[in-house]
Amino acid sequence: MSVLVKIKAQYLAFTSKEKQIADFISSSPQAIKDLSSKELGAAIGVSQSSIVKFTQKLGYKGYPALKLALVESINKQSKDQPLPGDISLEDNIEQLADKLLASKVNVLKETFQINDAASFEQATDLILHAKRILVSGIGASGLVAKDFGFKLQKVGLPAISEASGHSQLAYSATFGRGDLVIAISESGRTADVIAVAEQATSRGAKVISITGVTKNKLQKLAQIPLYSVAEKSSLRLSSILARTSQELIIDTLFIALTQKSDEFRERVQVSNEAVSDYVENGNKK
Repeated sequence: MSVLVKIKAQYLAFTSKEKQIADFISSSPQAIKDLSSKELGAAIGVSQSSIVKFTQKLGYKGYPALKLALVESINKQSKDQPLPGDISLEDNIEQLADKLLASKVNVLKETFQINDAASFEQATDLILHAKRILVSGIGASGLVAKDFGFKLQKVGLPAISEASGHSQLAYSATFGRGDLVIAISESGRTADVIAVAEQATSRGAKVISITGVTKNKLQKLAQIPLYSVAEKSSLRLSSILARTSQELIIDTLFIALTQKSDEFRERVQVSNEAVSDYVENGNKK
């Protein structure tokens, strides 16, 4: 995962001082390669030790390692088309659409950067062998949960997704070994989803979480954490992009499931044909 992606993914969990450092690095990455940690601290208005601690929080051993990672990230970005700025009230429809498209493409790329293939493989195997599956989410994440529940049902897996947090909790109370909760929450702090995951794990069930990268309670409850990405700059755009990232994760899991089973692919085809047949002929009866 590139250093700029790490900063974006963890931004909401940073302290105010860390956000100052993150903002400077994100807006002026080219300048960092010519600055020492002391000079960077002076430019931002923080101490040298704050720079070092921030570097370590991102997972780098020292400031030189951060600078090297930034150079690599800049070189990679330079090969791609530059992204437009944030959507503003002055944008016309064409400008708005261009910026939204660029943001969605960027989020999709970053989602794959922060999730490794091994985690997707492990999650796919858990889903494949689960006795019962509850896909848990509330609000916008609930829409993604409902979509994934429907996809799993299409291949014949015993999955459900309920809109009500209370219904989810009541169902998870019946779970045990061999059952699975797929818990979706961008913040990882949604109370109803956490309660469902806690209830399930206390009874021996497994949990796959889909949350933002910032450490959260839902991640800690999960045997397999997967990570979504959202932009920090615009709250209304952030929720749209978080859902885009979540949808990529569930679609990847779904396609991975169909690749593992001829029977699943046949069921998808039968399901699609049933709907198509009804649309074409059902209303004529």
